[in-house]
Amino acid sequence: MPAFVNNLLCKIALPTLALAFAACRPDQVEHLKDSKRIGIEAENWEVKRIMPRDLLHATRWAGDSLTATADSLLRRTLARELARGGVARALAFCQPETYGAVDSLGGVLKATAHRVSERPRNPAHQVPLLAEEMHPDTVRTIKRLSQEVFFYQRPIVLNNQLCLRCHGEVGKDISAADYALIKQKYPQDQATGYRLGQAMGAWQLSLQRPGVAEFWTMKTRKKWKEHKMPKLF
Repeated sequence: MPAFVNNLLCKIALPTLALAFAACRPDQVEHLKDSKRIGIEAENWEVKRIMPRDLLHATRWAGDSLTATADSLLRRTLARELARGGVARALAFCQPETYGAVDSLGGVLKATAHRVSERPRNPAHQVPLLAEEMHPDTVRTIKRLSQEVFFYQRPIVLNNQLCLRCHGEVGKDISAADYALIKQKYPQDQATGYRLGQAMGAWQLSLQRPGVAEFWTMKTRKKWKEHKMPKLF
């Protein structure tokens, strides 16, 4: 091969090889973006069978999420209303199961929530409760009542000093004037005489299977984020 041809090939080949090696340098490799998210999404496409025990786990998760939201909103609401107008103003707000945010979350979970007690303020909420199921906030009662309905229960514990203003000892924690207001609104009231740390009753939830199954899917596939506290009224 003539010398000028060799020189020409060298002039073409050497820059080409240099570019190829340069393109392969580690500091110039473009990594896949959002690889963690892509991995989670790929896992979410995988078909997973939900077993009966999974649905029971999801019932507890869903019940804990809904009741914790309701309890947090109740504490915040009562603190605000007691500061604004005392027991006379706060009395109407001690029903977290009726809050819009609680009802909205219940709709997501296909759950209906009630608060019950053996010594209720409203006689319509009087329900016999087993003593072994009322250990302060450590016990959960989870059952499958039918193919489509699940049951959740946990104790309601008086663990906030503010609650004594309406549920403590009359004459000590509750003033005579405030108790007169309570009796006016709830003539058959039994919900006084409680102490800090004592179980006052229980949350009871009825949950539909589609909501329980969807919650299990959201939790296990990392699609559920902690429910953010909504703005108050």
